[in-house]
Order: sequence, then C-alpha cells, then structure tokens
Amino acid sequence: MTDRKTRRKALHAAAKERILLLDTAMGTAIQGLGLEEEDYRGERFSDHSRDLKGDNDLLVLTRPELISNIHRENLEAGADILETNTFNATAISQAEYALESAVDDLNRGAAQLAREAADAMTEKTPEKPRFVAGVIGPTSRTASLSPDVEDPGFRNVTYDELVENYRQAAKGLIEGGADLILVETIFDTLNARAALFALTGLFDELGDALPIMISGTITDLSGRTLSGQTPEAFWHSVRHVDPFSVGLNCALGPKELRPHVAELSRIADTLVSAHPNAGLPNQFGGYDLGPDEMAEHIADWAKDGLLNIVGGCCGTTPEHLKAIAAAVEGKAPRRVPQVKPWMRLSGLEPFILPRDEEEEAA
Repeated sequence: MTDRKTRRKALHAAAKERILLLDTAMGTAIQGLGLEEEDYRGERFSDHSRDLKGDNDLLVLTRPELISNIHRENLEAGADILETNTFNATAISQAEYALESAVDDLNRGAAQLAREAADAMTEKTPEKPRFVAGVIGPTSRTASLSPDVEDPGFRNVTYDELVENYRQAAKGLIEGGADLILVETIFDTLNARAALFALTGLFDELGDALPIMISGTITDLSGRTLSGQTPEAFWHSVRHVDPFSVGLNCALGPKELRPHVAELSRIADTLVSAHPNAGLPNQFGGYDLGPDEMAEHIADWAKDGLLNIVGGCCGTTPEHLKAIAAAVEGKAPRRVPQVKPWMRLSGLEPFILPRDEEEEAA
C-alpha cells in the first residue's frame, strides 16, 4: 500500500462499505502529556529566541516519538484516517513563534510520521487499510472580518497571503505522504476558499489531484459560522471543488451539532463527515462528555443515515473513538443524494434558482 493512487482507490472503496473513522483530538492528547519548554525546543531549537511551549506542531520535529504514539493509540482504537499534527503549521501561525522557516519541515515531517504509523497498522491488518489526512487549519487571521471594531474595513491578511500560506503547507503534506487534504475548523469561508484555490493550483502543477475533505465550524448555537453563513450557504460556497467530503467539527458537542450535520446530510451530494467536541466546555475549559454518552449520540446519527465519516475533536480521546467505533459497527454509511442541477449561490444565506415547492418543503 505504498502507492498513493492504490491507497486512493482503497479509500473510495472503504467509504462505500462502511462509516469511516477519523481520529481524535491531537491537542487534547498533547495537553495530557504535561510537556515543558524543553520538550518543545529539543536540540534543534535549544537557542531559539522565543518561548516555544504551546507550539504543538513543533513536536513533530522535537519529540516525534510522542506524536507517533498518539497516532498509534488512535489506530488501535479503530481510526481509518489519521490527521497530521499540522493545525497551525502555516507561516502565518508559526510567525507567533518566529518559526516561519520551519514550515516546510513541519508539514513534511508530520505527514511522514502519520504515514509511517498508518502503513505499520495496514501491514498488520491489510484487509483494513489506513489513510493519512494532511491537516490545514484556518490560521489565526480572517479575511472576511476586521480585527479592529473601530475600523470594519481593516484586514490583517490578504487573500493572496493566505493562498501562499496554504499552498506551502499543502506541498509539504503531499511530499510527506498524505493521501488527502483536510481543510478543517473553517470559521471564515473566504479563508477556506483561499485554501481550496491554493490546492487546485498545486494539484494542477503536480498533475495529481488528492481528495479534499472540507470541515466547517458552527461557532455557537446561532447555527452559523463566524463569518455568518448557514451550513447550506457554506456548502454552496465550497462545493465547486467537488470535495471527497464536507462536514463540521469543533465548537459544539454532538447534541448541539446534530441538526447542522443533518442539514448537510440532506443537501450535500458528497460524503458527510463530523468530528464534534466531547460536549460543550465546562467552567474550567475542559470537556465532560464521556465515551459512552458520546457514542450514544453518534449511534443515533448512524442509525438515521447522517454519516459517512466520524471522529472526535476537542476533549475526545482514543477511548471515545473505541466507543464510537462500536456504536457505528455494522451500520451502513449514508447514501449520497442526487441533487438537481440548479444554480446554487450563497451569501450569508443560500440562494437556489429555481427552487420548487418540493425542495422548500424539505
């Protein structure tokens, strides 16, 4: 299973057969290790001018064995798809630590670690191949909104800067062995569109288009992204790249996220993914939803045909994934609907022309 095209065929075949399992929260696992400044610095960055504690992506270079162990634990819990430890591995995000020069190594190294872990597990269970999703996070900046409430027209990043950042990150992930690219925790659709533009351009240059997973974030109980879109409007904004999957992650627990996943499940003519948090954060910033309770929610989602891919975001652990794996075992993956070829536009709300009474009623 060392050939990417062979793995891609296996990925598409597996998605037709069963609900695929995404892994759990890398950040939660790292926080549980109680690491100190020295762990983040390692030998390579021992003399770096800034504090590095908290730069979790850097651990792929300074403590790679820890990241490999986290991958292995998720695989043993049942994960089909490993996410690379690259949520903040863009030059924009690494600028906080003055580590823009490490971005290529971070992405390539993270993908290599996940690739090695996935391949090792595939060797043990060749009937169940494992895959690597190269993660591209949203960055710490937003192209749609001003960070200055007194100057609504101000932006601290340009579209072109985002495109270049995403392209650099994706190139490293592909070189490291990623099977697909996951653009995740999208709170600003314009940022996501910059990422998708970067990916399609890079794919054209490489002569090979990897599957793309797209995962947005409903930031609160309003049912909208931070930049104001409903799930349907969000889907209309990104469906042009014909993604492998579209879904939602982070911010909400499974109870609160369900209606939005159900909406995507109804309208998206591709696979649907979800990796919710382990409930809403408590007063200490932790997450209280245990594996069994979370699995009960996911079992209902699967029973109702909402899912093709499921995993866990903030607060979730391999124990959560084990319970989720048991909950979806033997349940059929969601059937992708046939969607009428109408003009579908979006602002904050979706717009479809024509839209008949049958769709309005649905």
